[in-house]
Amino acid sequence: MLSTMQDEQLSLATLLRYAATVHAESTVSTWTGDAVRTQTYAEIGQDAARLANALRKMGIGYGDRVATFMWNNNEHMIVYAAVPAMGAVLHALNIRLFPEQLVFVANHAEDQVVIVDATLLPLFSQYLPRLTTVRHVIIVDGDASALTAPEGVQVHSYTELLDAEADTFDFPVVDERAAAGMCYTSGTTGDPKGVVYSHRSNWLHASQVCASNGMGFTDADTVLAIVPLFHANAWGIPYAAMMSGANLLMPERFLQPEPLLEMMAAVRPSFAAAVPTIWGGVLARLAEQPQDISHLRTCVVGGAAVPPSMMRAFEEHHGVKLLHAWGMTETSPLGSVAHAPAASTGERAWTYRYTQGQFPAGVQARLIGDDGDVAPNDGKSMGELEVRGPWITGSYYSPTGDVPDADKFHDGWLRTGDVGTISADGYLTLVDRSKDVIKSGGEWISSVDLENAVIAHSAVAEAAVIGIADPKWDERPLVAVVLAEGATAHPEELREFLTAQFAKWQLPEYWTFIAEVPKTSVGKFDKKRLRAQHAQGELNVIELT
Repeated sequence: MLSTMQDEQLSLATLLRYAATVHAESTVSTWTGDAVRTQTYAEIGQDAARLANALRKMGIGYGDRVATFMWNNNEHMIVYAAVPAMGAVLHALNIRLFPEQLVFVANHAEDQVVIVDATLLPLFSQYLPRLTTVRHVIIVDGDASALTAPEGVQVHSYTELLDAEADTFDFPVVDERAAAGMCYTSGTTGDPKGVVYSHRSNWLHASQVCASNGMGFTDADTVLAIVPLFHANAWGIPYAAMMSGANLLMPERFLQPEPLLEMMAAVRPSFAAAVPTIWGGVLARLAEQPQDISHLRTCVVGGAAVPPSMMRAFEEHHGVKLLHAWGMTETSPLGSVAHAPAASTGERAWTYRYTQGQFPAGVQARLIGDDGDVAPNDGKSMGELEVRGPWITGSYYSPTGDVPDADKFHDGWLRTGDVGTISADGYLTLVDRSKDVIKSGGEWISSVDLENAVIAHSAVAEAAVIGIADPKWDERPLVAVVLAEGATAHPEELREFLTAQFAKWQLPEYWTFIAEVPKTSVGKFDKKRLRAQHAQGELNVIELT
């Protein structure tokens, strides 16, 4: 028996029309360095129509890829709205990828148009001669003649293109399973892998972001979107904002703690989102120059584990809640959010908030133990996390057709590579990445737990832990420490600081002090590079006896 319900497609064109009418007065603003430039959602909708008209005249049709090489700004949001709504596919290029990876990604996706911020032209111009499928480059806020393009590539001014077009467009309602956007993994091992989001997955994911057990956006919110739009759809924030009517504040290229705090003071956003390294820098700046940031009701933090000491510092000293979330490019990316149950208070609530969070109804999860069996959700049994659901990818993209990858997909489940536990009420606690967990004498040591504990020391700004070979124990932890500005500490002191939290055999005897922990293109600790530095003898390792 079938239902009597109408079979309406979950199309991003419908979402664009909704945002531009129902939430017409909500705004998108970009920080210029000392002020903001603002457009309403109604104006965003008009410019999206102009851009769609221009792209259609370039021959961009259903399924064609339109890439961006841009900061978070109004124009990027317009592209986010226009390209999927017209039936094409948005591909936000990661501007921080290594050159070889950037070229690989653009060619692999077969991008036909790239929209580029003028401030990024010096960087983009180095890649353009190697981009084999690109036919058009559109320059935002700059002179089209500033770019020398290869033969066969036309260069356009974004402003001139839009000025020549009508502010209406007959956006189609495409099949909800059609491709809407592409995002590539950061490629820390091998070439980056492509994930293709559908209209349906983006719509359902946006609904979860708006939900109270997600990020809980409303039309009363102003969201500071620090997480880049090229990082897994900025965690779904753009489409969730369109759905809820939340205002957006875009930081453009001003991503250092000082300008971020300046724009917070000027605009007073109620919500913000960024990786832990951003919040660590903001916290250090606040210690030097205090500022009221209590207008922020919530700051969501993802991409890496959040040190409990950082969560406590923001809440106890600044009245700001850091909301821990977990996800991946492959999960759109919202996989879990660490809201404490309503009935929990005090220290009990903190134990929930320190986890990676509870899975929403749209995400099924299981743990696979070393024996290959499904481990129980008892908060103790450990295994590799596998997930599935309507906004989780079932394969990686290939121009010749999807290719099964047994290392990443198992009986219809995505193998995340994360190791942890799940409680009976669905809270995920990650111990480590499977490649980062330290196997010492047959027992596991969590690099994440050690990092969080070391970072809690007042003299430490950052800490990363890797496993290094040991003739007796197979592996032992090496702690790489970045000291806070003006601070001093000795390995003996830091190790003593850990004794209350770890068993004696878990305490690290290998330490090194470095200027900065290497980062990936999306701001995570790059432990692959740290291991290479150790293997090449570039780290001054101190061994405690």
